Amino acid sequence: MPPKSQEADDKRQAAREVIDILQEISDLLNTNLDRTELSLCVSLIENGVNPDALATVIKDLRKETGSKRVGNAHAVE
Repeated sequence: MPPKSQEADDKRQAAREVIDILQEISDLLNTNLDRTELSLCVSLIENGVNPDALATVIKDLRKETGSKRVGNAHAVE
C-alpha cells in the first residue's frame, strides 16, 4: 500500500487529468467555461446539483450579464 501522501498525489493527478479532458470537451462545444468554472460545475454535480438545472442557471446568468466574455453567444446550449 502506498503512503498516504502518494495516494493524495495520485488523486490530485487523476483530478487534473479529468479536468483536462473536460476542458477539451468544453472547448469543442464552445461552452467558454474555464478550468475553474469547470471544476466548480463538477463539484456541484458531484454534490447532487442537477446538471440540466446548472446549465440553465449558467445560461440565465450569462443573459443577465450580457455575456461579457467574447464568444458566449452560444455557450452551454
